[in-house]
Amino acid sequence: MKTIGIMANQTKPTALTVAKKLTDLIEYKGATVCLDTDLAKVLGQENKGIPLDDFPIHVDCAFVLGGDGTLLGVARKLAGSRIPILGINLGYLGFLSEAEPEDLSASVDRILAGEYCVEKRLMLEAEVIRQDEVVKRGISLNDIGIAKGSFSRMITCTVKMDGTFVSTYSGDGVIISTPTGSTAYSLSCGGPIVWPGLECILLTPICPHTLTSRPMVLPANSILEIEVAANHNEIGVTIDGQEGFTLERGDIVRIGKSPCSTHLIKWKERTFFEVIRKKLQEQ
Repeated sequence: MKTIGIMANQTKPTALTVAKKLTDLIEYKGATVCLDTDLAKVLGQENKGIPLDDFPIHVDCAFVLGGDGTLLGVARKLAGSRIPILGINLGYLGFLSEAEPEDLSASVDRILAGEYCVEKRLMLEAEVIRQDEVVKRGISLNDIGIAKGSFSRMITCTVKMDGTFVSTYSGDGVIISTPTGSTAYSLSCGGPIVWPGLECILLTPICPHTLTSRPMVLPANSILEIEVAANHNEIGVTIDGQEGFTLERGDIVRIGKSPCSTHLIKWKERTFFEVIRKKLQEQ
């Protein structure tokens, strides 16, 4: 591991300080640093700057400074590149991150020594179909949500899997998530925690208006089609809670496993159950 790319969420109070310290550490230990263009400009190191989209050409792995949202955004941009990503938590929860700012030196040592493992995480891709035409495409690491607006009445989502009718959900909407996303929005809506290495897709209703609507775990290679209906026009689809698109009544959202995947760097001794206990505040 000789070239490390660094991207930082500059809205985080300590981002620039940590990025500068990390850059110095990596170079001191004999490796090369590439900085995201915006970060390089702010740090006054334009000679190290490259666009994030060019990371796959130049770097062996990427360090992402920020919270879970920052890492999700980078994961989508680097999808398909197979670049290992190490999350360094500058946010509140940092569920996807593996390192903390106080452990920078040890983290760099472990990366350069190859003392880590890489977890391949399933991603989803979605298409919005309107009158037989694809009007929106997207890819997600966590989830794809179909939901009503803040003040509107309930919506109805009719779900099919591989052309077979599954169920109709009336309520606030549905979440289609990956195992990685099972500990995010889906969990808050009563969905199960799923081992991140499993190949499956989760279907979780949001505030369903029936006692019999329950989350479902479905095959990863299945294709889901969700047709939306409502008595209002406040319906939308969100990708990882970051990208949004307004839906119209009768739109169909088609979701399936993406050929792309995210590769997360993890420490070998740190188990998924330990992360669950720590991050979800189990005592």
